[in-house]
Amino acid sequence: MAVLTNRASVLLACREEQLDSLLALRRIAAHLRDLPRFDDPPGLDDLPHLDDPSGLGTADAEQPAAALVCDDEAVTARLTRLGVPVLHLSSALPEAPATGPATGSAEGLLTRAHWPGWLDRPPGIRPTGLLAPARLTRNRDRRGTLLLISLWGLPTAEAEAFTDRRLPALVGEAVRRTGSCTVICDTSLDQVRAATAHLPDTTTVRAADTDVDARHAEAELLLASPTMAALALARARRAPLAFLPPLGPAQRALAERVAHLVPVPTADPADPTRWEPPPAEVQWAGLGPDLDDLRGAQALARTVRQLLLAPP
Repeated sequence: MAVLTNRASVLLACREEQLDSLLALRRIAAHLRDLPRFDDPPGLDDLPHLDDPSGLGTADAEQPAAALVCDDEAVTARLTRLGVPVLHLSSALPEAPATGPATGSAEGLLTRAHWPGWLDRPPGIRPTGLLAPARLTRNRDRRGTLLLISLWGLPTAEAEAFTDRRLPALVGEAVRRTGSCTVICDTSLDQVRAATAHLPDTTTVRAADTDVDARHAEAELLLASPTMAALALARARRAPLAFLPPLGPAQRALAERVAHLVPVPTADPADPTRWEPPPAEVQWAGLGPDLDDLRGAQALARTVRQLLLAPP
């Protein structure tokens, strides 16, 4: 059995302001807790930058032995240029494809895409299966609604129209139905908080500042933007799921793809028939265990370990 030394550290990086990227990293990292982390000190800021003419940095600069990077192509480019083996995971949908070095064939670079095996996918991607949370069960005593919003990458006008006009009504109806509502967003926290501040029994927090998966375990109902992170959460725990109105082409495309296989309603406070998801045993009945073993996070963690021991 190979033994990793203290110097064989792994760097973990993602886009914290993107819900899919943040939760993908957390779910894989849960299976890497025993590995030394390349963080502060030393950390990513200690590595040479792409604009460093030498590309070498200081003579005694340490480097990670391998890296897992979710979506952040600039970090992946920087690491591969330094010769660090990288597993780059893309949570981008085909309507918003990854670009740059992460899609290339740089030496020491492996690429994967967060995508379930049961969902129609574009050609040319290597799917991981769904990245499930480490804990697959929910609390027995569940209360309130978890409203999970992704505003990352949206045009400002579209994001503001949703938060200012539609979000307050959705949150108010969630409180009326379940007694309370926890709103978690990936970006635009001030904007979301301002839109919900006047509503009772409502908490608003940024995804990077809370344990989203633990919050879901406590909630009675999940209302979420159509994202892989939310889909994996509900599917893995066989929990009821209703989508928020999709924003942007990527969310709309994912909601449309899912609708062919799973009956996920889109919440509308003006139409009660579109609010309640089917019972979980009905909603997920069409997806048997053979279609996705829900071990995508474990498989990616194993790949990171392989990079540490035997870089490509």
